[in-house]
Amino acid sequence: MIPDPGRLALFVVAALALLVVPGPAVLYVVTRSVHQGRRAGLASVLGIHTGTLVHIAAATAGLSALILSSAVAFTAVKIAGAVYLVALGLWTLFSGHAEADVPVGGERRLRRVFAQGIVVNVLNPKTALFFLAFLPQFVDQNAPHPALQIAFLGLLFAGLGLVTDSLWALVAGTAGGLLRGSRRFLRVQRYVAGSVYLGLGVATALAGSKD
Repeated sequence: MIPDPGRLALFVVAALALLVVPGPAVLYVVTRSVHQGRRAGLASVLGIHTGTLVHIAAATAGLSALILSSAVAFTAVKIAGAVYLVALGLWTLFSGHAEADVPVGGERRLRRVFAQGIVVNVLNPKTALFFLAFLPQFVDQNAPHPALQIAFLGLLFAGLGLVTDSLWALVAGTAGGLLRGSRRFLRVQRYVAGSVYLGLGVATALAGSKD
């Protein structure tokens, strides 16, 4: 089930190289953390990587290949993710107030942030593309159970992502806590966050077009 040590080490290095470079998931986590604080950022991280588990299960079962082989299914997932992010951006822009740090008793808000992180990543076609294009390079197809290798590498990638994204959330949440002491920042943070969500929605809509 576990690839040979050399292949595994190469996978870890390659995965970390991809994870430390800010992408859509990192931008989403950083925006949440700056906008709502570290707890919200960490809740987003947990939600995103819970969504990653869905993609791991899909890749292990071969569903990612099915989605990517069907233009209709792929487009449906892509548009659904784009619409959700655009709607989240518009709500943030026009809600009339900027959400502050999640309070100690804000479990309901944390659950909502967690659920939104799941939806964002489940509806992210780039994640499906990643598992289809990246993981197979490190899987020994001659092994007795290659599907188990896919599951193992997927869980390892999710664990590494949980660590790196959590660091982003803590750093961005700390910086956001300092910035929220500025009245000017309080006035503009809603527009910055909303614009980032809108940008991510557009990027999702344009991602992975099938030729």
